[in-house]
Amino acid sequence: MNAPGPTLETARLILRPTAREDFEGFVALMADPESARHIGGLQPRSVVWRSMCVMAGGWALHGFSMFSVLERSTGRWVGRVGPWQPEGWPGTEVGWALLRETWGKGYATEAATAAMDWAFDSLGWTDIIHSIAPDNVGSQQVARRLGSTPRGPGRLPAPMENVSVELWGQGREAWRARRASSNG
Repeated sequence: MNAPGPTLETARLILRPTAREDFEGFVALMADPESARHIGGLQPRSVVWRSMCVMAGGWALHGFSMFSVLERSTGRWVGRVGPWQPEGWPGTEVGWALLRETWGKGYATEAATAAMDWAFDSLGWTDIIHSIAPDNVGSQQVARRLGSTPRGPGRLPAPMENVSVELWGQGREAWRARRASSNG
C-alpha cells in the first residue's frame, strides 16, 4: 500500500509516494556509509523504519514528501527524491538520496527535475532550496545541473543544528525560464 499522492514518470524513472515494499531499499541506502554519509549517517533497521514512516506520514499530513524513485526498466527502488519541509526547515526543499550503485547515471537530476516541476506547479511553491553539506561535491553538481546557485550557509533544526550545510536554490520564475529555454 502506498501513501496517498501522485505518481510522476520520466524517461527512465517512476516517482511515487512511499510504500511498505520500499523498506529494504531504504535499509540498503542507510546501511551504506557513502550513500548515508550526508543524510544522517548509518542507521539500524529500526531507525530506518521510523524514517520511512516519516516520509509516508508527510504525504498523509502535508500532501507532499519525498518520492520513492524506481527504475522504469526494472521496477527496482533506487532512492528518494522530492519535496521536503519538516518543522523548522530553512525553506521549501527538493532533496535527493540515491543508492550508491546508481550514482553517475543522471538519476538524481532526472528525478529532481520532475519533483521541482511538480512542487512549483502543483504545490505552488515559489522557491526551492537544496541543503547540501560543504564537502558533498556530487550533490553540488546535481544542484548546478538543475540551475540552482549557492546562497550561503544554512541552519537545520534540532537535532541537526550543528550539521554544516550550504543552501542552494532558485525561484519559480528562473526555473520556468530555464525549462522553457531548454525545451525550445
